[in-house]
Amino acid sequence: MRELNSHLAFAIFAGAFGSAFQHGYNTGVLNAPQHVLEDWISTSGCNPSPSNSSEVSTECIIREDYMVTMIWAFVVSIYCIGGMMGGSMVGLVSSYFGRKKGLLLNNLFVAVAGILMGMSKNVGSFQFLLAGRLVAGINSGLNGGLCPMYLSEVSPLSLRGALGTAYQLIVCCSILFSNLMGMQNALGNKDSWPILLAMSIGPGVLQLLTLPWCPESPNYLINEAQDEEAARQSLIWLRKTKDVSAELAAMKAELETLKEQDRVTLKEMLQNKMLRRPLVVSMMMMLAQQLSGINAAMFFSTQIFLSAGLDADASQMASVGMGGVNVIMTFVSMVLIDMSGRKTLMLAGLLVMLCGTSLLMFSLILVNTISWLSYVAIFAVYLFIVGFATGPGSIPWFFVTELFTQAGRPIATSIASTVNWTANFTVGLLFSPVEDLVGPYVFIIFIVAQILFILYVYLAVPETKNKSVEEVSKSFKY
Repeated sequence: MRELNSHLAFAIFAGAFGSAFQHGYNTGVLNAPQHVLEDWISTSGCNPSPSNSSEVSTECIIREDYMVTMIWAFVVSIYCIGGMMGGSMVGLVSSYFGRKKGLLLNNLFVAVAGILMGMSKNVGSFQFLLAGRLVAGINSGLNGGLCPMYLSEVSPLSLRGALGTAYQLIVCCSILFSNLMGMQNALGNKDSWPILLAMSIGPGVLQLLTLPWCPESPNYLINEAQDEEAARQSLIWLRKTKDVSAELAAMKAELETLKEQDRVTLKEMLQNKMLRRPLVVSMMMMLAQQLSGINAAMFFSTQIFLSAGLDADASQMASVGMGGVNVIMTFVSMVLIDMSGRKTLMLAGLLVMLCGTSLLMFSLILVNTISWLSYVAIFAVYLFIVGFATGPGSIPWFFVTELFTQAGRPIATSIASTVNWTANFTVGLLFSPVEDLVGPYVFIIFIVAQILFILYVYLAVPETKNKSVEEVSKSFKY
């Protein structure tokens, strides 16, 4: 870590914290207060009777349980629809505005989202909550593409893997924070939940105060803005040295190569074998992350622990513990990723997730007969999180930057990010209704997916550790 200096660390913090916090916070914030919000949804729009504030008016409609379940499923999953929308815009925003300015402008979405969600109770409308979740998703979709791209491009090659996990680390920390704030005795109660949902505005303000002091990505400046002097000054600031000639020369060599190529279009991305194969790998990595079932755990862990026989308080505490394990293991991943390699950690993580999911399913099936299996269920979820944080949590988000040159990186990032959010939406929308139908057997779906992705990663995914994009690209010729 000798190449890590105070300027680079500040740029990583400014770029990652204000972006990743919203992503993680809005992923986990609905977990702990689920039943409080479901109770509100069941009567949202009901106004107290003028004559007696403890009674609701006769015009109030009390929604049936199945309606509340479906509305709740959409509240959870519409965040992912926004993520698809934001993810699909990453290429356009990153190329037109640049990585830094794109991140700064994206804070407009988190401000709008926080206001809408914070107002939803006062106006008595779950539609405000839905709209706020949609806009929060747009913000996270853009952040999920722009921020890892920025982190990768400001980092030296030797630190690219470790610093690339900074985004996922902050996502994990903010999920833990949202679980703590969402507890009944904090903000996850019937009076304070609007404040809980609006809190993600704060880190956005912090990013607006810090990121303007950091330079734009030198890769963007030299390859897309074609401003060599600005790229040189960016590198000098980031490396805290004037001796940046070798790194600048490598960027100029890539620029000369790009000048000989036309800008990559979607049609070419799909037709050119040298571009299509790494695109498929990037998409499959994103699918491996989401269809392995991580957001079933993140969105519904409290519900899962309740199914295992824990009471409400114990379920919330178990969810907080899950967030803590996620943070600790992401730190471990930061150390391991440039030692063990991307492919190795991805495989190891999926194998551990497979063990955790299988153990969880069997413990939930038998918990009514063997009561102590509730503790096994908690262990199984924690094991699942250990596997996720080891590899699938961080690697897919920046893997695409290691498979494509500057010409194809923006559009490839948009496609991969959209795939990620589409899979995220599918899990968020269907998990709760399917669990209502088949109970613990819902986890068979994730077990099958994990087995298939283990085979795919082993057979088709190249190792990118300490390799340039050109070196990685050569592996797709065969």
